[in-house]
Amino acid sequence: MEELKEELKGKIIEVLNLEDIEVSDINDDDSLFGDGLGLDSIDALELIVLLDKGYGIKLSDPKQGKAIFESINTMADFISKNRTK
Repeated sequence: MEELKEELKGKIIEVLNLEDIEVSDINDDDSLFGDGLGLDSIDALELIVLLDKGYGIKLSDPKQGKAIFESINTMADFISKNRTK
């Protein structure tokens, strides 16, 4: 699971072009939106694409994303249970 979390942090930084942020700057429990990493709704769309392309997970309900994208921990947990790649 730790390996998945580190991989996920790297992919988020790469996909969202977060040039000033290192993998070590992101804590597993930090909020990805708002006061945490400060992501917005456009970033959420990019994360949905990341789940699809990187892990073979298609989100059928966009509202589901809010709970999934809460933190690295919630994303990693969801991916580990639902990945097809």
